[in-house]
Amino acid sequence: MKLKDLLERSEYTCIQGNEDIEISTLVYDSRKIEKGSVFVCISGAAFDGHKFAAQAAQNGVAAVVVEKDVDIPEGFTVIKVENTRLALAEMSAAYFGYPAEELTTIGITGTKGKTTITYMIRAVLEHAGQKTGLIGTIETIIGDKTIPSVNTTPESYVIQESFRKMADAGCKNVVMEVSSQGLMLHRVGGFTFDYGIFTNLAKDHIGENEHKDMDDYIRCKSLLFQQCRQGIINGDDDYVERIIEGHTCEIETFGLEASNDIYAQNIERVQEPGYLGVSYDLKGKQEYNVHVDIPGDFTVYNSLAAISLCRHMGIKKDDVLEALNTIQVKGRLEIVKTPGEYTLMIDYAHNAMSLESLLATIRKYHPRKIYSLFGCGGNRAKARRYEMGEVSSNLADLTVVTSDNPRNEEPMDIINDILIGVHKGPGEYVTIPDRKEAIRYCMKHAGKGDIVILAGKGHEDYQEIKGVKHHMDERDLIQEIIEGK
Repeated sequence: MKLKDLLERSEYTCIQGNEDIEISTLVYDSRKIEKGSVFVCISGAAFDGHKFAAQAAQNGVAAVVVEKDVDIPEGFTVIKVENTRLALAEMSAAYFGYPAEELTTIGITGTKGKTTITYMIRAVLEHAGQKTGLIGTIETIIGDKTIPSVNTTPESYVIQESFRKMADAGCKNVVMEVSSQGLMLHRVGGFTFDYGIFTNLAKDHIGENEHKDMDDYIRCKSLLFQQCRQGIINGDDDYVERIIEGHTCEIETFGLEASNDIYAQNIERVQEPGYLGVSYDLKGKQEYNVHVDIPGDFTVYNSLAAISLCRHMGIKKDDVLEALNTIQVKGRLEIVKTPGEYTLMIDYAHNAMSLESLLATIRKYHPRKIYSLFGCGGNRAKARRYEMGEVSSNLADLTVVTSDNPRNEEPMDIINDILIGVHKGPGEYVTIPDRKEAIRYCMKHAGKGDIVILAGKGHEDYQEIKGVKHHMDERDLIQEIIEGK
């Protein structure tokens, strides 16, 4: 492949050498350079690829793509662009043959709900017979293959590579989580989404190495709606007007208010031993009754987003209903069956905001008693521990403080920090450092009408101690306890 073909959709200046040259590979990691590679110099938080430009030349690179001046010997091609992250996205799309053009691309952004909605949409599309890839916080799914995720939204090269594999595997669609960081860093550059979905916005990801303030966070989220053809928006959200400011797509809204294009009425919370869900009447551009096997008011919003998307894609009502009625998302309000008459669920809530939302949602089901089991990660801000402890003590009947990922800290030091917050609330508590024994305690003491929440681990299947990740899946622990182990 010629370099000029990789650059055909990019704005650039060739300041040295010749773009009409053959290249072997496209790389952005200097350790992966081969003879004839084109090396894109990315300016990152920890490393700046421009510092490795001269070394890349020594290692046989054919060309470098830069946004800064570099000192590189004559005889090597140097391409100057305004933003190398955007250039990498555009070049990656070309390198893999523009695979997004062979797929229906669906991007989901927002503070909460992204993961659940991606799995809802994939479940419906697959049920309708449309093979669908997925990229998100938990994993990337390509056909029957799953790859654990490192970032919610991977680097642009990885996204395009995944798109190519999906298209080659016969996928018709791809649904993916689009983080504010992914938008800010042009990881989803180089193509236009067919559909963009906005879930909601809350103060999050503000701080060093993320977003400098709320305005920046909102601006980055809004970029999706300047890069998609059809926007599907939570019309009830307080920030909706700022999210769609400057949009270049068609807009459709969903929510609970009748002013939305589709909306929910007559919401009912469905509860049985070992089961929680919601049902409601869908109104607006489509009208029928919906039942979802995931509890919570936010489940109504998540399912409305999925339904709106599927309406645009021509999916039949029966496929939508049947898929939503059997949906389970790993680690997101995931109910695990047990022999008891209580309800046991696993959720990823790992900060005060998400735990508060979760406990408030479950309280609306009027359980006899809520058991809130969680720990906090080591080598992280202590404030999170105090906050989670206080939230749990205020909203749960019994807080069971245990270990999460202690990393390089002592578990009891973390637990004692959590207890500082717990003591600020009225709830009862116990401390059981061993997570399996903590779960066993809840399962032994929970009775009819109780709800046990295992918070913090969610989809994770490990526990990190002193730099080593040990296998630990809460589903396995629950099964072992049931078997008397």
